[in-house]
Amino acid sequence: PNAAIPPATRHGMPRLIDGAINLDPEGHVLDLTPNARSCLRRLGVREEVNGAVLAELITEVIQDQSEVDEALPVVVMGKASWMAEVESSSGIVSFRALPLEQEGERIGALLLCRDVTEMRRRERELMTKDATIREIHHRVKNNLQTVSALLRMQIRRSDSAEVKAALGEAERRVAAIARVHEELSQTVDETIEFDNMISRLLRMAAAMATTDQAVETAFTGSFGMVDADAASALAVVISELVANAVEHGLGQRGGKVTLEAKREGNQLDVWVRDDGCGLGDKPLNGLGTSIVRTLVRGNLNGTIDWSCPEQGTQVHIHALVGEGAS
Repeated sequence: PNAAIPPATRHGMPRLIDGAINLDPEGHVLDLTPNARSCLRRLGVREEVNGAVLAELITEVIQDQSEVDEALPVVVMGKASWMAEVESSSGIVSFRALPLEQEGERIGALLLCRDVTEMRRRERELMTKDATIREIHHRVKNNLQTVSALLRMQIRRSDSAEVKAALGEAERRVAAIARVHEELSQTVDETIEFDNMISRLLRMAAAMATTDQAVETAFTGSFGMVDADAASALAVVISELVANAVEHGLGQRGGKVTLEAKREGNQLDVWVRDDGCGLGDKPLNGLGTSIVRTLVRGNLNGTIDWSCPEQGTQVHIHALVGEGAS
């Protein structure tokens, strides 16, 4: 082979299991190894190969295939150092051509071939599974949005202030989970870049809280990548804490709610702070508080505590998220 040709291509180094086919300058097969013969049989080439034009044999087995690698003719004739894959109804084989020269004159080529049928089949299965998972998350998101819309309709039809408040809280929780599934429907992984959605979630939770006063929200730090199960729980917890800060911490005076996150490996610390009137003698035994405690302890394997700094209220969550968190 030409010394200027790199020893490896974007497809990787040759392997011991590769078959080898020796071609003359016109593309006739001079000889081939047993592994190469097996690769050709996998494609459906049954006739005698020695002395035949390889390009013609391959053309016969792929003539019913709709997609053909554009580099295939150059590769199977051994005219350029490149790779191409051949797919027939019975298998897939990759070919790598190494043109051979003698004193600057092309005298043929060596073709390395490898049966990649199973590898490509697994790749396609994974792609199908990824697409299915994304579609499931998309449909779950749509269903949750439908539930959220039904709750809003019921809120408008109700004359009871208590019922409206309870349904409003339920709608907020459903919307937070729907936001997570919306993010999951746009990725092939079962993890979320939580920072991308937290700003919208923060504004949504503050806007849906029952207050007529101006509320400012801010987010600092980073959550990093969070797996799907932890993301759903974390979204509901943050939504609940922000809503409580707006409704009970700030009340009718308005103010600011700050969310801060700090991530080190699987360890996540989150602070939700408001500059309101503080806890005072308010009991921490409401439904929202119970939901938050249950999710933090059960789904996030963490702890939560409330405190009153110089002004307002602070909630600190320590949780385990990401791979290996459970």
